Amino acid sequence: MVVDDSEMNRSILADMLGDEYDIAEAENGKEAVTILQMHREEYSLVLLDIVMPEMDGFGVLEIMKENGWIQDLPVIMISAESGSAHVERPYELGVTDFISRPFDALIVHRRVVNTIFLYTKQKNLENLVAEQIYEKEKQSSLMIEILGHIVEFRNGESGQHVRSVRVITELLLEQLAQKADCYNLDWNRISMITTASALHDIGKIAIPEEILNKPGRLTKEEFDTMKTHSQIGANMLEELPFYQDEEMVKVAYEICRWHHERYDGKGYPDGLKGDDIPISAQVVSVADVYDALTSERAYKGKIPHEKAMEMILNGECGSFSPLLLECLTDISPTLKKGVNAGNLIQSNHREREHAAREMLHYRELTASERTLHLLEHERMKYVFFAALTKDIQFEYTTTPPMVTLTGWGAEKLGLEEIVMDPLNDPRVKALAKEEDWQKILRAIRSATPKNPMITQDLRLNFDNEQRWFQVIIKTTWTQDEPPLYTGFIGKAMDIHDSRVKLNNLEQMATHDSLTGLVNHASAKKQITERIALRPDSKYALAIFDLDFFKQANDNYGHLFGDRLLIYIAEKALQSIRSSDIAVRVGGDEFLIFFEYQQELEPVVKRIYGSLTGQFENFQISISMGIAESEVVGTDYEEMFHAADQALYSVKRSGKGRYRFYNASLSEMLSAISNIEGGDREAAIRYNKLKEGH
Repeated sequence: MVVDDSEMNRSILADMLGDEYDIAEAENGKEAVTILQMHREEYSLVLLDIVMPEMDGFGVLEIMKENGWIQDLPVIMISAESGSAHVERPYELGVTDFISRPFDALIVHRRVVNTIFLYTKQKNLENLVAEQIYEKEKQSSLMIEILGHIVEFRNGESGQHVRSVRVITELLLEQLAQKADCYNLDWNRISMITTASALHDIGKIAIPEEILNKPGRLTKEEFDTMKTHSQIGANMLEELPFYQDEEMVKVAYEICRWHHERYDGKGYPDGLKGDDIPISAQVVSVADVYDALTSERAYKGKIPHEKAMEMILNGECGSFSPLLLECLTDISPTLKKGVNAGNLIQSNHREREHAAREMLHYRELTASERTLHLLEHERMKYVFFAALTKDIQFEYTTTPPMVTLTGWGAEKLGLEEIVMDPLNDPRVKALAKEEDWQKILRAIRSATPKNPMITQDLRLNFDNEQRWFQVIIKTTWTQDEPPLYTGFIGKAMDIHDSRVKLNNLEQMATHDSLTGLVNHASAKKQITERIALRPDSKYALAIFDLDFFKQANDNYGHLFGDRLLIYIAEKALQSIRSSDIAVRVGGDEFLIFFEYQQELEPVVKRIYGSLTGQFENFQISISMGIAESEVVGTDYEEMFHAADQALYSVKRSGKGRYRFYNASLSEMLSAISNIEGGDREAAIRYNKLKEGH
C-alpha cells in the first residue's frame, strides 16, 4: 500500500513496483487506517508519507503500534526531510526503513524487496520455533502424565485423578493471578506448576497396595503409613542425580512434600502454616481435595459438586487460604460442568496459545488465501442481506474511533460508509437530538460483558425526514481479564409507522376525540401520579360548565354546540401553563388542575375571565367550582367531589360566577338537601348560614 497525498508520488512508486507487486493507494492517513482496519492481512508492506492532510504518517504509526499491526506489517517511511525529529520518532514507533524523495528506482526496489524478504524469513522462523516448542511441551507433558498414570494405575484410579488435578490447578492459578500479584504467576510459572502437579502423589508408588486400595477406613497405623507418601515423593526428587537446579524439579519437590500441609498449621509432614506453605503446594492441595471428594474411590462414592464445595468452604476437609477459597468459588461454575479429558485438551490448547502469543507478539499468523476468500464471501453475503432488510447496520471501534455503515444506511443518512471519530462529527450529531445521543452513550457506558445488549428508541433525520428508529446495540469486549471495551455492533430498524399508529391509539385512548383535551379517566391517573410525586405542594382543582348550553344547541344546532365546546377547550389551554392539566369531563363540563404557590384567587379570576365572552353572537356564561388541597386534602376523589359541590352551589344560586369550596358551603349544601326533603329545622339553619356566608 502506498500512502501519500501526492497523486504524482503514488503514481511514480506504482510504476516502479507494479510489475512485481499488487499496489493499493491511499491519499491520506485516515483512508489508510480504514483500509488496514478491514484488510490488513492482504498487505505485505506499507510505504507511508509523513506530512498528509486528515491524518499524518505519525498518526497512522501510532494506531498501528497501539493495535499491534506494526509487528506483522512492515512500514517504510517516505520523506524528503532528514532532520532527527523526522527520523527518530518513526523508528521509535516501529518503522523498518526510510525512502527519501526524489525517488531512486534501484534504491526503492532493493529496500522494498529486502524488507518483505526479512519479514517473511522472520515469520517462517517464528513458526518453526513455535512448532518445536509445541513438540517439546507435548513430549514433556506426555512423559509426566505416563509417570502419574503409573502411580494412579497402582492406586486403582486409571490416571483420571492426575488429569483432573492438572486442570483444576491451572484454573485456580489463572484466577489467583487476576486477584493477587504477590505470587509472580506469569504464564511460564502457571504452566510449570500445572505440569508439576501431575507428580503430587508419586510417593504412593512405595505405599503397600493393600493400604492404597483398602475399601474401608484406614487404621491409625495404616494412615501413618499412607501419610509417608509425601515425604517419599520429595525424597525421590531430591535424590535425582541430575537437574537439581532446574526450576521444574524444585516446584515438583514443593508440591510432593507439602500438598498435605494445612493453612492453620495442622497438616503434615512439617506442620507449615499460612504462606510458609509454597503457593504451588497450596493450590494443588485444593485441587486434590476437590477431585478426591467428587470422584469415586475404593473407600467412598462420588460426592456432588454442591456438597463438595460446601464441605471445603466450611472447613470440613482441611484449612485453606481464604484467597484460594475465593478463587475456588469463582471457578465453581466451570467445575460444576465437569473436569474431564476435554478440559485437559482445552488446557493444553491454552498453553499452545500462550506460546504462540509470546512468539508472535500476541498477533495471529497471516491468513491463508482460502481464509481470505471465505472472509470476502461472508462479507459479500453480509452486505447483500443488510441491503435486503433495509436496516441501518453499523460497527463502532474505539481504536481507531470509527464507525462503519452499510452502503444503504450510509446513503440514507447522508454519510460515508466509514466515518472517523463519529462522536465529534457534526453530521453525525445532527442526526438526532443531543439528549437522545447522551441517553444512548450512558447506556453504552453502563453495559458489561455479562449484560452487553442495549435497546433504545429515538428519532433520526433519515432520508430528509425525521423518523422513529429502534436501535439495538451489542457492546464488544476483549477476552482479557478484566475484559476491555472495544466498541459495539448494532442496527437501527425503522419503526416510524408502527410508532405513529401506537401514538394515535394512545391518543384515542387518553384524549377526548372532539376537543383533543385529556379525557377524565386519563386525567385522574395523571393527577394522582402528579400529587404522589409532590405531595407537599399546593394544588387546585376547578370544575366548570357552560351555562345555557342546551339552549345554544336548540337554537343554533349541534354543529354550533360542537364548535363552541372546541372553542372553550382552546381558551382553557391558552389560560393555563403547559404543566397544568385541562380535561373534558363530559358533555359541556370541563376540569382544570394546577399547582400554585402564591394567592390562589387571582389565578382563578384570570382563568375564569379568559373563558367568558362572545362566540359567534352567543354570550358565553361559565359556572365554576374550585377545591383547594389545603382545605380538602390531596385525595383526588375528595378534591373532585368538593369542586363539584362548589359548582352545584353556584348553579343553585344563579350561575355565571365561581365559588371556592369550604366547610360552611358544605353545611349549606347539606341543609339544602334536607330542605328539599321537607325538614323545617334545616330551612332555619340554612337561613342563618346564608346570612353568615
